[in-house]
Amino acid sequence: MNTDKIPAIHILGICGTFMGGIAALAKQAGHRVTGCDANVYPPMSTQLEAQGIELIEGFGVEQLDLKPDVFIIGNVVSRGNPLMEEILNRNLPYISGPQWLAQTILHDRWVLAVAGTHGKTTTGAMLTWILEYAGLSPSFLIGGVPQNFGISARLSGHPSPASGRGDGGEGSPFFVIEADEYDTAFFDKRSKFVHYHPRTAILNNLEFDHADIFADLVAIETQFHHLVRTVPGNGLIVSNGRETSLDRVLQRGCWTPVEHFGTDDGWQIDAGNRVTLRGELQGTLNWDLLGEHNRQNALAALAAARHAGVPIAQGLAALGKFKNVKRRMEVRGIVNSITVYDDFAHHPTAIATTVGGLRDKIGSARILAVLEPRSNTMKLGVMKDALPGSLKDADLVFCYAGNLGWDARGALAPLGGKAIVEDDLDALIEKIAAAARPGDHILVMSNGGFGGIHAKLLKRLQS
Repeated sequence: MNTDKIPAIHILGICGTFMGGIAALAKQAGHRVTGCDANVYPPMSTQLEAQGIELIEGFGVEQLDLKPDVFIIGNVVSRGNPLMEEILNRNLPYISGPQWLAQTILHDRWVLAVAGTHGKTTTGAMLTWILEYAGLSPSFLIGGVPQNFGISARLSGHPSPASGRGDGGEGSPFFVIEADEYDTAFFDKRSKFVHYHPRTAILNNLEFDHADIFADLVAIETQFHHLVRTVPGNGLIVSNGRETSLDRVLQRGCWTPVEHFGTDDGWQIDAGNRVTLRGELQGTLNWDLLGEHNRQNALAALAAARHAGVPIAQGLAALGKFKNVKRRMEVRGIVNSITVYDDFAHHPTAIATTVGGLRDKIGSARILAVLEPRSNTMKLGVMKDALPGSLKDADLVFCYAGNLGWDARGALAPLGGKAIVEDDLDALIEKIAAAARPGDHILVMSNGGFGGIHAKLLKRLQS
């Protein structure tokens, strides 16, 4: 084992958004951090390299020579992984990312956890920015890169394990975390968020997702109720009052005060962006973000920040200066009056709200929706029948069907001639470029790197 005073960790699966955030926090806490992964792409790879974290391609057993104090295992790692197998064979110490985070970072903090099928990253970024704007200097771990910060994770006031000293002050007690319901690791099948023990918990929404690990919606509701069981009586649960699934979760037992948003008896926002709390006007939201989903995200963030002591008026002022997360309707370039966007949408509900929000903004201009069904749920085809409806506001739909286990052409057949499906990415780019004309908006949606399609498409449009 490492004999230096500075603890050393080696992270398996370091380039996922969550594990990359763990790496950043550990580095900021003074640990020596290395990590490995099979697929490396920005923004996480560039963020890690900028922090001086060594990335190793693949899972070779020679990495045991690093002799870290502990291996942190991402949920991308499964039995049969050569490095993991040798860790097990040699009885070396290992731990999951969420458990390491809980034991090392979160145990003495006021945790504000943002859970839900959709909107976790954006809402978490909003909440973090409100606390920052109010001077509370929160720590955070977000599953994306909030543009107000330029990094997905930050640690405030944590003592260095080598020196025992902090960062010049006691720092902020507040820690905002995106609370994912996906499982923790191959050896811990509980949802990640049960490790976090939040004092403030946002339940943004709840739909069926992650068909690779959950049999049905009821199974996910059970995990959400496990989260509810960990919130203390002096805490707060901020719950979407429009979601019957969340009502069922809370009806199974709740020992914490609850504030609802999206309903007149709680937090509400009208067409003029006027925010009310239990019918009383609190102020007006002035910002540029698109879509009703983001307005509801804002209500949740305002309610959680208020629990942490931020007045509503100050929260509204902060949101007026909020910059969205990278890959959330991010403009990647404009060529010949054609705008290319990048968005993370990978679930039919998220696709519908993203396309609908863009439609509200641009009016009758054409939307060319470009989709990569890449998430585990989408790859399984569980929600393929909902895709045509989610894309109804687009003028043309381009779908990349490489490596899919289901018939994308058949699934999108209800869209008729406006749906184009290709198994080859270069062929898809050619068809998009051939169809595009000045004034169009090309909306690219994927939860992965999508083969660098944005840069390739912009280059092709220039030609």
